[in-house]
Amino acid sequence: MSPAPIAERLSAQALSGEPLRSPAAVAERLLAVQGQDPRGARLAVRARTSGVTAADVERALSEDRSLLLTWHHRGTHFASCRRRLQQEGVPEAAAERAMEIIEKTLAEEGSLSGKDLRSRLESAGVRTEGQAFIHLMFLAAARGVLVRGPMIGKQHAYVLVRDWLGESPPVDREKALAELARRYLVGHGPADDRDLARWAGLPLRDARAGLAAIAAELKERGNGLLDLKRRSTSAPLPPPRLLGAYDPLLLGWTSREEVVGPHKLLVTDNGLFRPFALVEGKAVARWGLAGGKVTIEHLEKVRKKDAAALEQDAEVVLHFLGFDSAG
Repeated sequence: MSPAPIAERLSAQALSGEPLRSPAAVAERLLAVQGQDPRGARLAVRARTSGVTAADVERALSEDRSLLLTWHHRGTHFASCRRRLQQEGVPEAAAERAMEIIEKTLAEEGSLSGKDLRSRLESAGVRTEGQAFIHLMFLAAARGVLVRGPMIGKQHAYVLVRDWLGESPPVDREKALAELARRYLVGHGPADDRDLARWAGLPLRDARAGLAAIAAELKERGNGLLDLKRRSTSAPLPPPRLLGAYDPLLLGWTSREEVVGPHKLLVTDNGLFRPFALVEGKAVARWGLAGGKVTIEHLEKVRKKDAAALEQDAEVVLHFLGFDSAG
């Protein structure tokens, strides 16, 4: 993060102030939540809501369809899929054939688990070994063929986009960049063009174009930061709270120094983001959950009342996830 606006950003992230009331409201505020760690994504909702449980998240994904789990349609992502498939022994012609098989199979059979869809591809002679299958799924998502739909057991089934979401009208690129910039600032302002480019995976010129398109809606802050004019005054810093793996607070800007500080181990060199405890807007501990019990490892001294508040929040985490706090 750029220095200074930690209180404003925590407020924009819905970690302080009035809690949100639904999983969809969290996604709307933040625009997107990292979903590669299923529990982490659900805990991101937990930290920003009141009266919501993990079961409500499942319902939003499977029944209400108010949440969607998929991969971003980035140009770099699309090119990377093709390159990785070549490396996994799936040439371009075979990948194209796989796209046809995936679309036909889902159209005929409806939602399928990853295991079942993989089996259908293998039966048709498509290579799925190693990382080939997951990159075929990436490619299909980037093409707008499939998304993850209802839960089958503890896994998201794959479904056709048109069956799950209906037909989508074309979107004008300039208008899309403007809306992206606007929506990004709702959950991340104040921020700058590089923050937006980093978060969205866009070239800097596109981030700047999006911000320029909504210039009349923006106010300038120090250090080149921008925010929405309609932003209300930020709330005080949030009470002590446990945040999950890959929490959006660590993923929204070019720097996370303002939150992580000296505790670099919270983000590993190979890109793992560990669950951590937030006190007065700073990371002060890491935590884990095993056997229905939360354990907190403090990385620096905190006041007794803050440590006690984190223990209380651990009970809230267990309730949210549906664990019996007694073990």
